[in-house]
Amino acid sequence: MPDASRRDLDRCIEAVEAGYEFLLAYAAQGHESDRHAGAGGEVRRYLADMDEALNGLGELALACAEQVDGESVTEYRGFLDALDADARKARAAVRLVLSRDDISSQLVDNLNASSHLRALLTDLFLIDEALKASEE
Repeated sequence: MPDASRRDLDRCIEAVEAGYEFLLAYAAQGHESDRHAGAGGEVRRYLADMDEALNGLGELALACAEQVDGESVTEYRGFLDALDADARKARAAVRLVLSRDDISSQLVDNLNASSHLRALLTDLFLIDEALKASEE
């Protein structure tokens, strides 16, 4: 059974992935604003969940790496620094969208296309698989 840090990391990864999937669908719906859209309240909830998941994500991933393989965590270090930077950049983009009075599908589409968010998603897939391989 995974320890608390690993479960927390899994929850963060799930929040980011679920948010991204929802945002893809929202972007395709052509909403001018989230105020009148059926999914309007949901888009802010998903973005808020992503924002929360991204807060301290790099530190959480490092804690998981240390617990799995404390002696060779230096092998993870460079990548974890990149993951941390990508998480901070993606969080800044998410927070920018959340700060808007109206969240349009076009705005969300631009967020989805952001290299910061895409890089983060790839980082999360990679660290998740690397940790799983080390846990076996």
